[in-house]
Amino acid sequence: MKFSTAAAASAILVSTWNVNPCHSFAPSSHRVRTTTSSLSSTIIADDVVGTDVVGTTTIPNIPLPPNPNSLVDHGIIPPQLNNEPPKLGVIVKMLPKDTWKVDTAESLKYFAIDMAAVITSMGFLNAVVTSDNYHNLQMWQQAGAVVPLQILTGFAMWCTWCIGHDAGHGTVSKDTKWGKIVNRVVGEISHSMVCLTPYVPWQLSHRKHHLNHNHLEKDYSHQWFIREGYDDLHPALKFFHSTRMFQIPFLYLVYLFAGVPDGGHVFFYGRMWEGHSNKEKLDAALSSVVSMATAGTLWANMGTADFLVVCMGPWIVMSFWLFMVTYLQHHSEDGKLYTDDTFTFERGAFETVDRDYGKWTNRMSHHMMDGHVVHHLFFTKVPHYKLEAATLALREGMKERGQEHLYKLIDTPDYSQEILKQFNENWFFVDEKQVVREFE
Repeated sequence: MKFSTAAAASAILVSTWNVNPCHSFAPSSHRVRTTTSSLSSTIIADDVVGTDVVGTTTIPNIPLPPNPNSLVDHGIIPPQLNNEPPKLGVIVKMLPKDTWKVDTAESLKYFAIDMAAVITSMGFLNAVVTSDNYHNLQMWQQAGAVVPLQILTGFAMWCTWCIGHDAGHGTVSKDTKWGKIVNRVVGEISHSMVCLTPYVPWQLSHRKHHLNHNHLEKDYSHQWFIREGYDDLHPALKFFHSTRMFQIPFLYLVYLFAGVPDGGHVFFYGRMWEGHSNKEKLDAALSSVVSMATAGTLWANMGTADFLVVCMGPWIVMSFWLFMVTYLQHHSEDGKLYTDDTFTFERGAFETVDRDYGKWTNRMSHHMMDGHVVHHLFFTKVPHYKLEAATLALREGMKERGQEHLYKLIDTPDYSQEILKQFNENWFFVDEKQVVREFE
């Protein structure tokens, strides 16, 4: 694509669309840079006006017409620019001003509600399991009595896990004096104790996931494989693929203990610990001790049978929710993966998927599913109770820019069926065509 002079471009725009120069979504300058290593052109969209790069031509800061896609249709802006996600600074201006307001009291209110739900549901489950009536039932009747309560308790644990997730990103409290302590205490209780997930090790691997989302090799929580390279996989990986549906109840347990693919979260080894000091590992070990002490105390006091029914049954339900949400938020039919040559933070974030599980499921899960794109864009800034409004504003802002096609939203009311279907059909495979290795 070769541009005429800036003045000519301005004239074409004004004469074609009769644009209001005060339009609030005026784009920044766009650059076209021809590289010496390739015959193709690399398109760069910046958030600032002006250029000093040799061999570039600048289009001035011209307001967009009512339908910015027309710029592409008329050949004035190349398609590559329209498919390049906006920079974070541009997105900030789309969102409500109170998006960044972290209210410690509000955060602790949600934490208290979820903790009450866990204590109540698990306490009731324990009362049923330890009652004489329960022990007089046939085994199938016992299962019928406890399974609904295990599902309810497991979901309450999942909701509490979401609060610990906020703590891990520092968005339970931003108080300059007490914020770090509040986040740590909430994280240790909700993750290390309630969900038996060592908080600090999880926090470490999860942060690395956010910094490398949808990177083919560097992403955490996901192990991406190219479908066309199946024959070259290690025999152990082929075995795991062939038995994938039997592994679902135990995947999170394997992730925490065996460290596949990130590294151990209970015992420290693997790539997630590379370059970390002994002091950091000691701090993380405190979370592991809290988890093991909690599990050991409950086990010793309840006995093996009751511990498995009251604690581990709901834990498996919680881990299923965690696996399902994590998987579905990062897998879609048109999802892309990037390499070192093509990855940017914004590109990876916009390959994240928002999914609508239903109004009340979304709310009780603290908008973990339907606000995931905004969360990935600003994971240390936006608390869960600001995600819904911020997501609506993002969608409107992307529409104004003519880039609504970059935002992914999938209606997923039958989420339990969807995860089983997707995991069975795709596992962790992507097609080679989904990997963006270079731009033409």
